[in-house]
Amino acid sequence: MTGQAQITSVEALESFRSKLIVFLTQARSVVDEAATELSRTRLWLQNDQRALWDNELRKRARKLEEAKQELFNAKLSQFQESTALHLMAVQRSQRAIVDAEEHIGSLKRWDRELENRAAPLMKQTEQLQGFLATDMTQAVAYLDHALRALEAYRNVTSASTETVAASEPVKSEEAP
Repeated sequence: MTGQAQITSVEALESFRSKLIVFLTQARSVVDEAATELSRTRLWLQNDQRALWDNELRKRARKLEEAKQELFNAKLSQFQESTALHLMAVQRSQRAIVDAEEHIGSLKRWDRELENRAAPLMKQTEQLQGFLATDMTQAVAYLDHALRALEAYRNVTSASTETVAASEPVKSEEAP
């Protein structure tokens, strides 16, 4: 055959295909993990931290009410020294409430910021997931098809070489 292809390494294609499958498996898990981590962070901000600081704000508000009540009782009893201590407790409780409100405000800002920054990245991540799931899976299928075709070609050429060798007469060394 004059137009024979020079197949030198089908094994190299097989090796590339197997490494591509390993890469796809690892890449999918990494991309999925990144998406999961973002969801976990979002839930942590929106649910866990928000609930924690809402509860903390309620506790601090109760402490403020208790401190105000104690201050009121101290004013009624007319002890000046006791009134100053209770006034300081009320002020400390008010600062604690302001601190909790600042934390809640920070959580709201972080939530918005996370959403603003993560949305474009999540879109890219979803596109990458789609690429890995469809295009790269098709690439593996194409490599499978190409490997089968090359193997069939190799079998055809080896069979035709054997046929040609069998049809040629065997030349023996004869004396003239």
